[in-house]
Amino acid sequence: MFAALRRDIRTVLERDPAARSGLEVLLCYPGVHALAVHRLAHRLWHGGFTTLARGVSHRGRVLTGIESHPAARLGAGRCI
Repeated sequence: MFAALRRDIRTVLERDPAARSGLEVLLCYPGVHALAVHRLAHRLWHGGFTTLARGVSHRGRVLTGIESHPAARLGAGRCI
């Protein structure tokens, strides 16, 4: 999960000229937050905790405005 987060941050740094540091991306980019929440919800979903996964996904949507179903497969290195 953390390796995927590092790849997501690296992708943002490569594709967004306004991004100046990995710390800035981690703290200030809601797309990165949404991907991290999605990965947690995805693990919960496939671990059989579907209701908890939906709750985590919903909280992520409230916080970031970005929604993804916990069963969706999103590879590492994504940029939202």
